[in-house]
Amino acid sequence: MPAKAKTTKTKNARRSAEPGTNIPDKLYFRIGEVSKLCALPPYVLRFWESEFPQLRPNKSETGQRMYRRKNVECVLRIKQLLYAEGFTIAGARQHLREEGKPEAQQPVIPFPSTPRPSLAPLRHELKAILGILKPKR
Repeated sequence: MPAKAKTTKTKNARRSAEPGTNIPDKLYFRIGEVSKLCALPPYVLRFWESEFPQLRPNKSETGQRMYRRKNVECVLRIKQLLYAEGFTIAGARQHLREEGKPEAQQPVIPFPSTPRPSLAPLRHELKAILGILKPKR
């Protein structure tokens, strides 16, 4: 009788980031659902909660972790940084912190910010030209 071949996922297949993961349109996800969506064991999700301040799921009255869509997106982003892009946990934490900061915008100035020269000499010259051009009576 031939032995049955086991069909298990390899570490690399399990660790690959799913860029096209389709997140169902739900208000809350339990840790088991997030685990299946992201192809990660629940203990990894619980560990990441302690390492990444951005990942803070709510807890129900019974203590069940309730992830929102933004939490699931955060888990997928962390997974991509760690597994696909090769960041360390500290590096991924720093990268997420920088991603979350709004970019410093330079104020839009319609005119150059160089100091304006005094207009008094120009005004004086224009009056002199006007005096020359004015018809004499």
